[in-house]
Amino acid sequence: MKQIFELKGQGRSIRDIARTLGISRNTVRKYLRSPGIPKARPRPRRPSLLDPFKEHMQARMAEGVFNCEVLLREIRALGYRGGKTILKDYVKPFRPLRQPKATVRFETEPGECAQVDFGCFKYRTPDGRTRNLWAFVMVLSWSRATYVEFVRRADVGGFIRCHIKAFRHFGGVPARCLYDNAKVVVVGRDGAGRPVFNSRFLDFSLRVGSDITLCRPRRAQTKGRVERTIKYVRDNFWPTARFTDVEDLNRQVMAWVASVADRRLHGTTRERPVDRLARERPLLGPLPPPERLATFLREDRRVGRDGFVQWEQSWYGVPCEWAGRNVQVQPHADLVEIWDGDRRLIIHPRATAPGQRFRAPGQWAGLSIEDRPPADRPLAVQLPSVEVERRSLKAYEEVMEVVGR
Repeated sequence: MKQIFELKGQGRSIRDIARTLGISRNTVRKYLRSPGIPKARPRPRRPSLLDPFKEHMQARMAEGVFNCEVLLREIRALGYRGGKTILKDYVKPFRPLRQPKATVRFETEPGECAQVDFGCFKYRTPDGRTRNLWAFVMVLSWSRATYVEFVRRADVGGFIRCHIKAFRHFGGVPARCLYDNAKVVVVGRDGAGRPVFNSRFLDFSLRVGSDITLCRPRRAQTKGRVERTIKYVRDNFWPTARFTDVEDLNRQVMAWVASVADRRLHGTTRERPVDRLARERPLLGPLPPPERLATFLREDRRVGRDGFVQWEQSWYGVPCEWAGRNVQVQPHADLVEIWDGDRRLIIHPRATAPGQRFRAPGQWAGLSIEDRPPADRPLAVQLPSVEVERRSLKAYEEVMEVVGR
């Protein structure tokens, strides 16, 4: 503005001043006519594409959901047509601050290693109670391909079965798997500090040809890939999960793995895990034939005093001499086998609804009358509604005439 007045004092015209300073003549006139510094008019605020969805995002951030991928997926389902950048800029001031941690990154060769762990996930039941599920997560270290399965019990039998399904999903077995010092893998340490492996899990690892590698005690970040993947499942998949049972949940999570997790551009490799898995799969070891793994696909159960084994909310009978003993249940698509070690005790049809009970032939043979479970009591029978025959009034008049005689 000072230059405008100096040039005007030199007798320069408005056109000449505008040409010299590279501004418009209207701007020169505005400053010359104003006794002071002209105030810029505030621009009206343009509405943002996010405005209709900010209430939803505030509610989700109050619940702890700050993952922009999740928020973007949700508001697009509600009609949002904008991009991701303005969403990230809006969320950033509300995001909790994180303390950066330094670590050393180790890279592995294709087919060399997988990282495995369980994660605990909370959910709300229809009656408002909070329950837990365990998520088994395996990540191939080179390709970052992922397998996720939710289970109700984090026991060694379920841990092994999840391994078999993960190896089938990847199409082979890595040379070694990295674990923390969980009881399903290590039951303790000997006097020299060497790990004492869970015998059943060690047997499984030897059969499939995958070595067991352990993190240093209290150094779970050694297997950072699977730790970060569990967090990714928790932040990206879990907030939007709506399921009826565990089977439904596992169908959903593997659909998410196929369409989201394994198809994203990985931040470290700058490639999609699904593309790297295609190159890593030929370098994985072969999975043993099914007969060598059959024993690991069975679940341990204890036989009740009445000779029934409970599995998935139904009951399956075995001969009474196995009452109180442990047996193994091996489910199939439409059958359930019950084994005692290498001996198959019985085959039942698989229940189609909760609460079904299947007896074994001669289940209580050899028991005295006092020891046998009480026989089923006879039941009343409900009949269909009775249809009353309709007659004309003339028929009743004829009956009354006969009675009157």
